[in-house]
Amino acid sequence: MFRNLFFAALVAALCAGLVTSAVQYFRVTPLIFAAEAYESEGVQNHGNAAANHEHAESMPAHNHGENEWMPQDGFERTAYTVLANILMAAGYALIIGAVSVLFNLPITWSTGLLWAVGGFAAFSLAPAFGLAPGLPGMPVADTLARQLWWAGTALATGGALLLTAKFRAPWALALAIALAILPHLIGAPQAPDEATGFPASLAASFASAVLFNAAVFWIVLGVTFGRMNDYLAVRNQPAGAFT
Repeated sequence: MFRNLFFAALVAALCAGLVTSAVQYFRVTPLIFAAEAYESEGVQNHGNAAANHEHAESMPAHNHGENEWMPQDGFERTAYTVLANILMAAGYALIIGAVSVLFNLPITWSTGLLWAVGGFAAFSLAPAFGLAPGLPGMPVADTLARQLWWAGTALATGGALLLTAKFRAPWALALAIALAILPHLIGAPQAPDEATGFPASLAASFASAVLFNAAVFWIVLGVTFGRMNDYLAVRNQPAGAFT
């Protein structure tokens, strides 16, 4: 059973990683390039203004990180993105596989979509209410604070969904509601109030594209995981199991 679950998780991760990379390439990446263009233009303007007061051979403001490695645009950047998406999908698949075993909640063809909805709600939608996906270069709150709030929100939302899946008692529903809203009552860490050169429409398009991409990711991951689990379970049945 564990071998089947592990193999199903890897197949689902591969499918989800590839599909979400394709969606990301056509819907999310162009918005990132547009944001980088705005950011570069702003940095260049800042550097040109500073050049009026500095020596012509001084390092421009946007070169301070030239020694930092970054993948080259084109195939290299796409390849690293696909690899990162597959590894991320594998991690999530193993998490939901472990939850399935620990709480005796099977992942099948009929329940795969429910797992997808739960994963999207816990890891993408609920955290986005407090920390909306932001374009590169936008002001953000402290990294550690954001990570802690995101993790707490994902755990609380996931716990709420587990309670509703395992128990039908009123107390479980009340506790689930309390868990789901607790992180939002605490509040997400707020980004500094700084003006940016990004158009509001670009930021909104990016947030909606990221959430759409996440929804596709979870649907493919959950449904493929459930289908593979069913296939492997039937395939590994003893020869005389149905006689």
